[in-house]
Amino acid sequence: MAAFVVSDEVSLALEKGAPVVALESTIISHGLPRPRNLEAAQEFESILREQGVTPATIAVLDGVPRIGLDAQGLRRIADEELAKSSVRDLPIIQARRASAATTVAATSHLAALAGIRVFATGGLGGVHRGATDTFDESADLTTLANTPITVVSAGVKSVLDIAATLERLETLSVPVVGYRTRVFPSFWLRESAFTLDWSVDAAAEVADIMRAQDALGSRQGIVVANPVPADQAWDAEEHDRVLALALAEADAAHITGKAVTPFLLLRIVELSEGRSLEVNLDLARNNVRVAGEIATAWSSLRPVA
Repeated sequence: MAAFVVSDEVSLALEKGAPVVALESTIISHGLPRPRNLEAAQEFESILREQGVTPATIAVLDGVPRIGLDAQGLRRIADEELAKSSVRDLPIIQARRASAATTVAATSHLAALAGIRVFATGGLGGVHRGATDTFDESADLTTLANTPITVVSAGVKSVLDIAATLERLETLSVPVVGYRTRVFPSFWLRESAFTLDWSVDAAAEVADIMRAQDALGSRQGIVVANPVPADQAWDAEEHDRVLALALAEADAAHITGKAVTPFLLLRIVELSEGRSLEVNLDLARNNVRVAGEIATAWSSLRPVA
């Protein structure tokens, strides 16, 4: 069984040094309702193709990690009930010839194995609230500590501990740069209470950082914090009200540990009557566009075959 399979389209683009952007599958299989999830998967790929960038949606199908999906593959991740795979799960899923959607961590890992350097997602995983007791921290953070990939995200969801997440990224020596901002975004909102040391104004600057990091022999990833456009952000007062309600419900129901975040995310969608979901889609589209620009800038720095 192959360790992983790269589609012909993605393989050809990589051979030519053309721009490629990795896309995760968990947002499609677990993050969006049907049939909008398939529409979103197709739209994300279309955004990149319109930029002259090759999309590489990643998932594990029948035990084979696939970098780049065809139309049938996209439909499978949208329609089938798939497991969710982080890096630690990949060998088990592969050995069992099972299928799974890949998280940010697993997508980053597989993309880097294939030689892809830019990845677009919605929000990065982070340190969960109450982690001092539960030790609940996303594998996204530790994976980025040793995976050379640039991840474009709208920060982390406000249900997480943003301060602790930024501290962990600093400890792990993962660079975080704001894209046209000096304030770390909090997913549905453009801002959080935390400022960033570094920011960039253009995709070419990110490509320059990537090249400098390679020259220094660094193996860490780079987080590009890209806030949702101002006209698409969730109203801050409504966000705070809904989040407070969801947190209170979780506390009243005595929900703890890893069950907290899934509960909160589901209730936030319900309590906001779908508004949070619309913002989620808008920020994901924006991240895909920016990732396409960065991949194009990165491609221009490398010799084309």
